[in-house]
Amino acid sequence: MDAQMEKDYMKGGAFLIEDRGTADIFTPEDFTEEQKMIGETTREFVDNEVHPQLPAMEQHDWELARSLVAKGGELGLLGANIPEEYGGLALDQVSGVVIAEMMGRAGGFGTTFGAQTSIGLLPILYFGSEELKQKWIPPIVAGEKVTAYCLSEAGSGSDALGAKTNAKLSEDGTYYTLNGEKMWISNGGFADVFIVFAKVDGEKAKFSAFVVERSENCRPGNEEHKMGIKSSSTTPLILSDAKVPVGNLIGNVGDGAKIAFNILNVGRFKLGASVTGGAKLAVHEAIRYANERHQFNKPISSFGAIKHKLAEMAIRTWVAESITYRTVGMIDALIGDGASSEKKLQSIEEYAVESSINKVACSEALDYVVDEMVQIYGGYGYSADYPAEKAYRDSRINRIFEGTNEINRLLIPGQLMKRAIKGRLGLLQAGKALQDEILNPQMSFDEDDGLLAAETKLAKNAKKIALMVIGTAAQKYMMELQNQQEILLNAADIIMDAYQMETAILRATKIAEKKGEEAAARHIDMAGVYCNDAIQRIESRAKNTIAAMTEGDETRTLLAALKRFTKNNSPINTIAARQRIADTLIQANKYVF
Repeated sequence: MDAQMEKDYMKGGAFLIEDRGTADIFTPEDFTEEQKMIGETTREFVDNEVHPQLPAMEQHDWELARSLVAKGGELGLLGANIPEEYGGLALDQVSGVVIAEMMGRAGGFGTTFGAQTSIGLLPILYFGSEELKQKWIPPIVAGEKVTAYCLSEAGSGSDALGAKTNAKLSEDGTYYTLNGEKMWISNGGFADVFIVFAKVDGEKAKFSAFVVERSENCRPGNEEHKMGIKSSSTTPLILSDAKVPVGNLIGNVGDGAKIAFNILNVGRFKLGASVTGGAKLAVHEAIRYANERHQFNKPISSFGAIKHKLAEMAIRTWVAESITYRTVGMIDALIGDGASSEKKLQSIEEYAVESSINKVACSEALDYVVDEMVQIYGGYGYSADYPAEKAYRDSRINRIFEGTNEINRLLIPGQLMKRAIKGRLGLLQAGKALQDEILNPQMSFDEDDGLLAAETKLAKNAKKIALMVIGTAAQKYMMELQNQQEILLNAADIIMDAYQMETAILRATKIAEKKGEEAAARHIDMAGVYCNDAIQRIESRAKNTIAAMTEGDETRTLLAALKRFTKNNSPINTIAARQRIADTLIQANKYVF
């Protein structure tokens, strides 16, 4: 990291050991007029031009898909974050995330768009030679050329370095010959250019990335018969003695892992935005249906069971949106003005932990929302004639995209521990202070009665619990911790809930500071309900994890600390809070938060 970035800034993962205030987080309430306009332009494009064409694209009309990609290029949506010298708009990362959120309304075409603007483009921008940038980025952001990203293979998904695709340098050193087969290629059926990862001479240490043009020797296989996102193309890519000029190597030989994993960080926080957009649309459709559907001479939205569902759908969507913009706000703050592509990539990498949290938490929030959407629609939810069925099918892939949610869960505590060991994050010092607190508990006379005071205390304690769990795990397993996947998965869930609790509190408080508590009442309700439920999840996971790691006096000491940390002296009436949230949605007949 360069010297400028070593100055004071919010370090990635530091939320776990540092308290933040409302001035420290970016929220949708902070959007500029330009960002709002970009969002509205994208929404209109999706609703008016993409949505009517989804049935045709589900029948694999890829010429239509290409035309919509080109239309996105004309509107500037493909190059929002790309420098002007390559045909982009050079906008901030928040603007790019606003676009990604709105594209989440576009079903499978959102996948087409994501491959075109993120993983299929950014390897060239961040790692390619100037010649590659000048040749490929302008036509990609204009929508004249369609791109695709080719990492996975039949035998290597999460284990990307297990790939078999081979690249061999010619005797005269002018080109590489690539052979192999890639799988699950978004845009594969109609892409013009592919970012292909292969091992030079079959060696793992020489895992590399290439720009490969479509040809008879680099061609897509048959379309996959998928569960969802049917309006996007997914094919294998067959490489049969495909000759690639040496100038098409991205970066250097052996840079493949660095390129793949850094680009996936971008894909993760943008995927979080996209699925949040999908969740908002699903909640909106569910509210309207619940108001229209009558049973027992009443709209079903009047029943408590349906109100509970609508409120919880809205809460999870609102929290997902909150962490999405908190994360990208930190990235933009670190990037600053006039940053080079290298610094932009460093800034995104700094928040790899938060990006993984976004990817997992937001995709699982969407899965919850669409599942409840189907339930609200009842039998009609299972019918392809209604929107719930398609939303349900389209949602499921997001827990697999950009690294499975299991892999991302393992990355969260893993990255935190690596940063602590390298001295880049003060987890060890915080862990020692927490250990002293656990062994020498002090009486607390907490007199804070401010807005969301009880929830704020719970959020702080949630972070302590996360530290307690990962600290105990590190002491017990040391270098073998990476093999204790169940422990790490539980730790990740606790960390994710802690991040979401704090973010929800800060956003609700920030809205109250700007608009007054009355105007922020439903946001306060959402933060309160989320924290109430999250601390119960945290207690259960922590209790089971402690029992798995310890025994005897150590177990009793840690469980006593857990009991103190999860004690909630001011529980809220979550039933009444959910009813107030649901009533706001029902009256508005749309998602309004």
